Amino acid sequence: MAYQFKGLYITEEQGEFKANLTELSTADLPNNEVLIKVAFSPVNYKDVLSASGNKGVTQKFPHVPGIDAAGEVVSSRSNKFKTGDKVIVTGYDLGMNTWGGFGEYISVPSGWVLSLPEPLSLLDAMALGTAGLTAGLSIYELINSGVTPEKGKIAVSGATGGVGSISVAILSKLGYEVVAISGKKQNDFLTRTLGANAVFTRQDFIDKYDKDIMSKMELAGGIDAVGGRILSGMLKATNYNGTVTCCGLVASPNIETTIYPFIIRNVTLVGIDSVEQPLNHKEAIWKLLANEWKPTVLSHITKLINLEELPAALYDVSQGNAIGRYVVSHG
Repeated sequence: MAYQFKGLYITEEQGEFKANLTELSTADLPNNEVLIKVAFSPVNYKDVLSASGNKGVTQKFPHVPGIDAAGEVVSSRSNKFKTGDKVIVTGYDLGMNTWGGFGEYISVPSGWVLSLPEPLSLLDAMALGTAGLTAGLSIYELINSGVTPEKGKIAVSGATGGVGSISVAILSKLGYEVVAISGKKQNDFLTRTLGANAVFTRQDFIDKYDKDIMSKMELAGGIDAVGGRILSGMLKATNYNGTVTCCGLVASPNIETTIYPFIIRNVTLVGIDSVEQPLNHKEAIWKLLANEWKPTVLSHITKLINLEELPAALYDVSQGNAIGRYVVSHG
């Protein structure tokens, strides 16, 4: 049985890409094992790239973006899931070349699907989404490498964005002293809402930590979501045996540094990819996010929108104007 549904439909006409809210059918979806009625889907930077026709993200058009989705199983040919199960899907090919969460239904392989971890709600799961999973993977790497709260400060860049804001909130909850770095003047949001202990503008951070070949050791580690000189400054200011994770390139895809932090201070740089992580590792991080790592401020950093408001939200994210998380509600 085919269901009609609405979605943000991206079409390509003579090299130009257009986004329209369109009536679609589940008959248009791939014939995968699990059909899911989507309740919520957050807006990520990768969704902006897909919706604007970036062929590095999406090669097949027409297309429905949305790299994260949470909802209920409508039908399943897998014995892992049954009708009515609450589930989440993040990463893999969802929203890239497989129609994603900006439509009211998705059809995906069972190997992409996780049961909603208790006691998380579908909305809270998507307030976290890929950004929360990426933040969780980053924090896991810090802890796994021995960077504990007593070791010192953790710098977090892109601190008003998805990965950054969730990272700051979780680290603060876990007792870390957090240095937030942002291109926006949102000190109250960063300190009072998220729990950061100090705030730098991007330029102030660069001026302090990336002027010389090496900087004074003032950080136990860092979570970088922007790249470029911010990442360089983090590495230069990190303590002996410290760890810095990187997951984004909003400022630059380049690493503008020397090998000195690595060969003089034994600093570790860890790349974070949440897309192709093994499902069992994703599940372990999601259980932490649902319980002891769950940010207490999720409702304060989440703005619910409907499909009609989605194009404006995508534009906000593309211009770097978003603070916290936009989440599309299909209800």
